[in-house]
Parts: sequence; structure tokens; C-alpha cells
Amino acid sequence: MNLISDDTLNYRLCADVIVLYQFPISHYCEKVRWALQYKDLTYKKINLLPGLHIKKAKKLTSKSSVPILKHDKIIISESSEIITYLDNTFPQNSLTPINEELKNQTLEWEKFADKEIGPDVRKICYHTLLDHPDITIPFFTKDGPWYGNFIIKIMYPVLSVKMREFMQLNNKTATLTSKRLSQAIDKVHAHIHDKEYFVGDTFTRADLAVASLLAPLCMPNKYGLDWPEKYPDPLHSTVESLASKLDWVIKMYTKHR
Repeated sequence: MNLISDDTLNYRLCADVIVLYQFPISHYCEKVRWALQYKDLTYKKINLLPGLHIKKAKKLTSKSSVPILKHDKIIISESSEIITYLDNTFPQNSLTPINEELKNQTLEWEKFADKEIGPDVRKICYHTLLDHPDITIPFFTKDGPWYGNFIIKIMYPVLSVKMREFMQLNNKTATLTSKRLSQAIDKVHAHIHDKEYFVGDTFTRADLAVASLLAPLCMPNKYGLDWPEKYPDPLHSTVESLASKLDWVIKMYTKHR
């Protein structure tokens, strides 16, 4: 009689059936990568190329955004929906509290991060980085298809314009975004400065969401990108002005990533 350990069984159940379609640079994809790692789930990453990803994403979900998780015949998009699915399907190391009050608080903080932090971090970063293809192209093509670097270099002038149009990036919107993001970070800092975790006394999807969506401002090693030594301005100046309120993000990465 062969005895199979829980770890071995978990590996066999998950190996080659959990697939994450993603961008390495995306902080929403990092949110899902972190959840998968925290839950000790084996998965396969498929890194798509920005712009060219749309055909694949729409074929899978009818939407053009990533992350997209495929598990057997089940396909889920949106980082919060993916984490809910993972907690329901693989309850080990759950990121969602059982207690209803704590669960509601956790989901509210995750929603805040998804809506009030993630989009503005993306905008403030790309407003600077799209002017620096030497930094951005390696972010876009990391561990992707062999032809990625060649294709993205050709596409980049048009791609960067389209991205600016899509995110409505210009100097005026960048100023407004920076102000709005600073207010969101003030709210986070006021809540967390004297606590270890956002809700209760354990790491939850609230901590994971806030930390991962702020991570591009902190450039943590465990994110999986080869960050520059420092960002070019004006992004560098923005990051420096916020740094004193982002120490908690690094603590979460050090302890739980």
C-alpha cells in the first residue's frame, strides 16, 4: 500500500493545471502571484506581451485585462475574484477570515486597494517609465516569448502612445493622480502605523492587496523584476516623498512573500 503525503497530493493535484496568464510588471498580477505562493500552490506562469495579449485574453474571458487564472476548465479574471476562488478551492493558508465581521473589513480594504491605490500607482509609474523604453521594455518582455524583445521594440512608439491615451496620462493628470495617491497612502498609513496587520492579528488578503499594489513604489526584490537602481524623475522624486509611509510594505514582503 502506497502512502501519499498531503504535500505530494497537493502537488499532483495542482501541477500543470493552475495557469496564470500575466504581465510580470503588473502589480495586480503580483497580487495573484503572492496569493499562489502564500498558499503553497504550484502553478505555471504564461507571460503575455502588452498589446499582443488582447487576442489571448479575450479568447479566454472576453475581457482584455490580466491576470487570468485557469484551473482545469475553470477560468477566472480579476485579482480579487481569483483570490476568492483560490481560498474556496484550496483552503490551506486562507487569506480570508472566517469571522464575518473581520471578513467584511478585509474585503473593504482590498476593494479600497483595488480601486483607490492600484490604478493610481500604475498611472504615476507609467507617466515616467513610458519615456524610458530602456527600463520598460525589459519589464514588458521578461520571461516571455523568445521574439518578445524584438517585437516590443518595433511596437513601442505606438504602444506607448496607446497606453498614454488609455490611461489619460499627461502632466495635468499626473499632478492630480499624485495628489490622490498621496491621500490614499495617508489613509493606509494612519490605519497601519501602529498595527502589524490591517485586520485582526494575521496576514490577510487586505495586507496582500495593499502591499502588492503599492509595491512598484518600493521595488521589493521578491516582486520578480530586475528593478533599476533608482527610478528616473519625476517618479523618483514622488517615491522619495512617500518613502517614509511605505516601510510597512517592505515589512510585509520580508515576512510573508
